[in-house]
Amino acid sequence: MPANTLVSLDKVGLRFDKPVLVDISLSVERNEIITIIGPNGAGKSSLIKVIAGLIDHDTGSRVVSKDLCIGYVPQKLHIDRGMPIKVSRFLSLAQAPKNACKEALEKVGASHLWSEQMYSLSGGELQRVLLARAIARKPDVLLLDEPLQGVDINGQIDLYKLIAKLRDELNCAVVLISHDLHLVMAQTDQVICLNQHVCCSGKPEKVSQHPEYLSLFGYGNAQNLAVYTHYHDHHHNLDGDFEHCQDSCKHD
Repeated sequence: MPANTLVSLDKVGLRFDKPVLVDISLSVERNEIITIIGPNGAGKSSLIKVIAGLIDHDTGSRVVSKDLCIGYVPQKLHIDRGMPIKVSRFLSLAQAPKNACKEALEKVGASHLWSEQMYSLSGGELQRVLLARAIARKPDVLLLDEPLQGVDINGQIDLYKLIAKLRDELNCAVVLISHDLHLVMAQTDQVICLNQHVCCSGKPEKVSQHPEYLSLFGYGNAQNLAVYTHYHDHHHNLDGDFEHCQDSCKHD
């Protein structure tokens, strides 16, 4: 396995009452953000759990790098008000030193929540605490199952920026599931479009034009969500008037 590869799946299959994953092959590389998209029931959460080693696949192989550390944020977490637990205690469940937990909470911009009750947190605050717990042990791979649930649009944008920042600071890989395609396309290195099998994968701009993607999400929707690329073929003169660029033009 290449030195930069952290997790490799080869023709992985998973079946419960019916096939959930079929012939999934992918590699998770260090310092890469991978976003998994697909319709409900496509097997996205199951794939994340297979990557994490939380559930066993039925066919194919899963190979991981030596001493791999994985941080995982589940899709849902129910906090019972009848069994209160403070953020500090919740973070300690990561089995990381106290100073590492405090540092992780600071990294996600939520150090002020250290003594708060988990059940009192807003959607955005909860996601930041879950992220803090996942990064407390400085993982090689950060797995996020729909991390933006219950977060408003401005909070979603901030969290995507935070995820990219954490990737850079920790030099880790990030694999996340999301339905927010218009945000995903701007914040990821590779998109995997899943519907039990890998329909298509690659750079966001490539996937957004792929026939399989278009058949799942619709041409009109895909047009709205496609990555915007600006070809700078003009400039403005000193009077503010529009002028086409010549070969000699030099500007950003």
